[in-house]
Amino acid sequence: MAMQFSVSVRNARLDAIETTIGPSARLIIFTSTQPTSCAADDSGILLATLLLPTNYMDAAANGRKSKSSGLWTATSSVTGTAGHFRFKNSAATVTHIQGSISAVGGAGQLWLDSISIVAGQPVTVSSCVWSEGGA
Repeated sequence: MAMQFSVSVRNARLDAIETTIGPSARLIIFTSTQPTSCAADDSGILLATLLLPTNYMDAAANGRKSKSSGLWTATSSVTGTAGHFRFKNSAATVTHIQGSISAVGGAGQLWLDSISIVAGQPVTVSSCVWSEGGA
């Protein structure tokens, strides 16, 4: 049988992730598939870097942590198709989370209004949810 965690433990683990990444985190959007691990070098073409607000995620509840109500947006300087994202510390030197991107309703862990990024146009995050397993 797999190990199970209470909702309180799952919420605490999720909240600890945001604390570890820290305030003024960077969300960086790239083309292509994500690297093999967070320790690997960036891959793909950098499409947008979003400076996130201090409290970029709501407090965890029921084993889930969702994007805060604030606007997450940036303007891209290049054109391309969004493929993956990386959450980095404020200096953008350490990758703490990475995952796939899709348009709203898709299978990606991060949803954009559109994955077709056009230079000079805004890139807006519609949804981002972190889930903690082990229920």
